[in-house]
Amino acid sequence: MDIRDTIIIGSGPAGYTAAIYAARADLKPLLITGAEPGGQLMLTSDVENWPGEPDSILGADLMEKLKKQAERFGTKVLMGHVSEVDFSARPFTLKTDEGEFKAKTIIIATGATAMWLDIPGEKAFQGKGVSACATCDGFFFRDKKVVVVGAGDSAMEEATFITKFASEVIVLVRKSQNEMRASKIMQKKAMDNPKISFRFHTEAKELKGSEKLESVIVVNNETGEEEEIKTDGFFVAIGHKPNTSLFTNKLELDKKGYIVHTPDSTKTNVEGVFACGDVQDPWYRQAVTAAGTGCMAALEAERFLAH
Repeated sequence: MDIRDTIIIGSGPAGYTAAIYAARADLKPLLITGAEPGGQLMLTSDVENWPGEPDSILGADLMEKLKKQAERFGTKVLMGHVSEVDFSARPFTLKTDEGEFKAKTIIIATGATAMWLDIPGEKAFQGKGVSACATCDGFFFRDKKVVVVGAGDSAMEEATFITKFASEVIVLVRKSQNEMRASKIMQKKAMDNPKISFRFHTEAKELKGSEKLESVIVVNNETGEEEEIKTDGFFVAIGHKPNTSLFTNKLELDKKGYIVHTPDSTKTNVEGVFACGDVQDPWYRQAVTAAGTGCMAALEAERFLAH
């Protein structure tokens, strides 16, 4: 069995950027796409904050560009899913549907998945009014009315950020104010914002519209009363789940499941294994920052092999 210099697990901005740099370093990388090739950007309609794309670009088109660029420099892209990893001995071993692969270094770029409500209309309107990232999509809702779902710090941050653009923000909280998970300082900041109003004991039941989102059906979980709220945007801010189940008991993970890495580095607790992108970043979660850490991982893998 051939032992590769590096194998990259994951195919979002982090994975493809790592592949570009690794291939240009003549590491002849193999990139295994994972179950969702392209990652979260495949759900994004217009990407307007990617450097060098002044007219915006579809998320799927951007991922295809990155894939072609990686292949141009010699990356082999395998459409498949890694089912098991063994980091206990070198070379490292990966098991996939296509068989086993061995490598001297591994770059993990499996990303994170936004947690959704799984209500009718939610999937249909993703990219058409429904989003899980205010920083990514808030700009599209200038002078619009939007709804945010969530009760943690991230929901308060999302709601507050969106007020830079939106004319009105309604936050849906399924419990009482006293039961909110957000820190008191974040709650106060959101509640003091004149553009933000709160609906407590309120849950989203269904999203409606034609070509794009037009309204949300909500229900008061104390009284059972339903209401239809007209809205242009619906932001789900109930958290993200890093795609790290494959690495449980294989790598050090934090309490939320993100891969722990050395500060200012992509090194994990296993020498020769590197992590980049959203799988190790619970803070920024941007395509461009993921790409940046993908570059870092490839450079660190190259240096590890050289020494």
